[in-house]
Amino acid sequence: MTQFIRAIGRHGLAVLHELGRMGQFLLHAGYALLRQPGRPVHVLKQISFIGAKSLFVIVLTAAFTGMVLGLQGYYTLAKFGSEGLLGTAVALSLIRELGPVLSALMVTGRAGSAITAEIGIMRISEQIDALETMALDPFKYLVSPKFIAAMLSVPLLCAIFDVVGIYGGWLVGVKLLGVNPGAYFGEMYRSVLWKDVWSGMVKSYSFGVIIAWIGCYKGYYAGHGAEGVSKATTESVVLTSVLILVWDYFLTSILL
Repeated sequence: MTQFIRAIGRHGLAVLHELGRMGQFLLHAGYALLRQPGRPVHVLKQISFIGAKSLFVIVLTAAFTGMVLGLQGYYTLAKFGSEGLLGTAVALSLIRELGPVLSALMVTGRAGSAITAEIGIMRISEQIDALETMALDPFKYLVSPKFIAAMLSVPLLCAIFDVVGIYGGWLVGVKLLGVNPGAYFGEMYRSVLWKDVWSGMVKSYSFGVIIAWIGCYKGYYAGHGAEGVSKATTESVVLTSVLILVWDYFLTSILL
């Protein structure tokens, strides 16, 4: 029993230490972001990597998400004779929840894992140690550009996701199932408020911070060797995805 209690205590202390180190990393990144945001060319390079190169997967996911929402929403609303509200159902589902969450998860899988692997390889090849030896802050060159790029790219990708998803629902609902196009967009225009759009943008902005934070953190403290980098990359994707879903719940409860 004593050994069991000691094991629980060691595990609890390890978790607290990890949480403290994550918080310290975020504070250091925020300080570096304000004091040393990095060169514009590095920021643009990261925007291209995180944002532009994620565009295809975002558009593809958004189109089929909107089409599925249009199909399922039509048959659900048809039971109550409310097919004209299909545009409202699709738009609100995408703008408030599915757009920010799914776009962030797609960026996590495509760019977040690559961020962790990139910084992790620099860690095990001692490139980060070389920067510190030369009295150069690694956060300025490695972390700050990724934070800025993620905070700019993820909300824009979310907006593209929403638009493409709405037209995906229109394609199925109007062209395939015969919903009145005027009712589809008219009810959407009357029902979607600026508060809905604003809450979705706040979520996507915070998700961008989470993606950059966890991706950079896991890579910065990656273990030695290829196994350490692969483990850090896996943990980064899993932890980021879970945090996005958990944070989405708390933001939804606050922004309703």
